Amino acid sequence: MSFSYLKQLPTPEEIKQTYPLNDTCKKIKCERDEEISRVLRGESDKFLVIIGPCSADKEEPVMDYIHRLARVNEQTKDKLILIPRIYTNKPRTTGEGYKGIATQPDPEAKPDMIAGLIAVRSLHLRAIEETGLSAADEMLYPENWDYINDLLSYVAIGARSVEDQQHRLTVSGFDVASGMKNPTSGDFSVMLNSVYAAQHPHHFVHRGWEVDTTGNPLAHVILRGAVNKRGVAIPNYHYEDLIRLNEMYEKMDLVNPACIVDANHSNSNKKYEEQIRIVKEVMHNRKESAIINKLVKGVMIESYICPGNQKIGEHIYGKSITDPCLGWEESEQLLYAVRILPIQDMGQ
Repeated sequence: MSFSYLKQLPTPEEIKQTYPLNDTCKKIKCERDEEISRVLRGESDKFLVIIGPCSADKEEPVMDYIHRLARVNEQTKDKLILIPRIYTNKPRTTGEGYKGIATQPDPEAKPDMIAGLIAVRSLHLRAIEETGLSAADEMLYPENWDYINDLLSYVAIGARSVEDQQHRLTVSGFDVASGMKNPTSGDFSVMLNSVYAAQHPHHFVHRGWEVDTTGNPLAHVILRGAVNKRGVAIPNYHYEDLIRLNEMYEKMDLVNPACIVDANHSNSNKKYEEQIRIVKEVMHNRKESAIINKLVKGVMIESYICPGNQKIGEHIYGKSITDPCLGWEESEQLLYAVRILPIQDMGQ
């Protein structure tokens, strides 16, 4: 019935000094940030693809995946901006289960948050240093942002966090693209209110400091589907959903209207193979509607080396230990298909 204080964590400044970002990588990240910002501001026709494992469980297979992605990036960068998902914190509906490498750098060992913070920073650093791809991560714990705020080019706020005031206010101090997911209920109003909060300035407490923020004009929405009161998954990526979202955007005092469609989660009902069809439908709707083409700036795909998922302890290289993911071969084919879609129809 009480807290047990186990050990004090190093400060973000201490971790950054031990694991610094070099000047070359700072320049790469700055250029990536600007390129992504131009898409969200409507100044670039490139399309964002945020893609990678459901959870970044082990450094070597994750880096293997990102190296593969970097090779595809070289072939698609004229049309696409590939942003690897390096998700190091995992929300748990009941609080049970694997919570990501930030908490458990070894999924089969006890939690170790100091080792976890080091593992998180090390993995994001390697991604930029070895591939030039700055990544996306989910901000599950706002107080952890400062440990990697110099490394990320995209931040997602999950469906269970998006209604939380601390998450919304913290995003208002970010200077990078920040996607606010619809809550599990699917309520667009809640989602857009979170974007409103994130885009406006605030005065609050962050990591023991009284702070002011200026607002984040790059905050936008992510559609991930919903679950109704009977526990049935309700997708929200269809043509009519996107038109309705645009109409609601127009009624609010928001800048840079933008939407990313999450092809997994409740949009696919976690049937991971459906992500291919869903992405194709979204791209088709962009082709059919100028409104949707302008609004939908990208997609989010869960993908790893081996398709599906496994239980912790099965030790299948490059296979998710959380939600099931597309395998690499299907993912690579899909990325090349998305690149050519604005020119010709992909079919089914």
